[in-house]
Amino acid sequence: MAEQKTISISSDPVFLEELSEYLEVLANPLRLQILKFIEREPREITAIAEYTGMSYQNTKKHLDRLVSTSLVRRAAGFGRETERGIAPVWKYSLADGALENLATTLAVFSSIATPLGYNDIRERIRAVRSTLPENGGPSGPVLYLIGGPADGRAFILKNDRVPMGREDPDHPPVGTGGMVVLPDEYRAVTRVTKPHASLIQTADCWQIEDNGSTGGTFLNSLRLDPLKSTPLANGDVIDLSIGANAARFLFIADE
Repeated sequence: MAEQKTISISSDPVFLEELSEYLEVLANPLRLQILKFIEREPREITAIAEYTGMSYQNTKKHLDRLVSTSLVRRAAGFGRETERGIAPVWKYSLADGALENLATTLAVFSSIATPLGYNDIRERIRAVRSTLPENGGPSGPVLYLIGGPADGRAFILKNDRVPMGREDPDHPPVGTGGMVVLPDEYRAVTRVTKPHASLIQTADCWQIEDNGSTGGTFLNSLRLDPLKSTPLANGDVIDLSIGANAARFLFIADE
């Protein structure tokens, strides 16, 4: 029997220390308030300080911590007009895709077992996730693609049955909403017009079914029987084929 493979958080203390520091930056409710305020447009420190009720200096300290996480960027802009004219100021805004990337990061880490002695990390992740804006990224069951040219892409599972496969330029499907469609570079995967596999939502759980593909579908490195549904668990690893040009996914269940 093949050894089962799952993904777990590294026990490397340096990695865990970096993750802990990242969560510390985000756990402060004032910093999350700042993220919400600058979501729509760049803001200068004075405006942010007025919105949060903090002093200029404290606001700058919080912004510096957020900039260190790459969630916030700083760029030159122009302040409000005064009797002396309009002066240049630093303006702060969300980095492109910041909230989506944050939500993805937290979703992945919250769904994977933490090493003994680090249980507080899971609780801190859950606390930060609960305070994010509703539009702060994918919600609900999600597949995250691991490796290959589309590494990191998230597929939100919206329908009760979700076909999985590679794009077919000769027979494009009518819309791709609710489908897991991979770029053509994943050549070991069957085209989505004759799906490699399907994800199926039942009353109790999500299941996966291989549709008789040539390369096979694997759950935690164990090959599935064709046309037989198998339940999925949070943190499961799904492989469509194996080896070069195959596709690997991490399944994150809704919490």
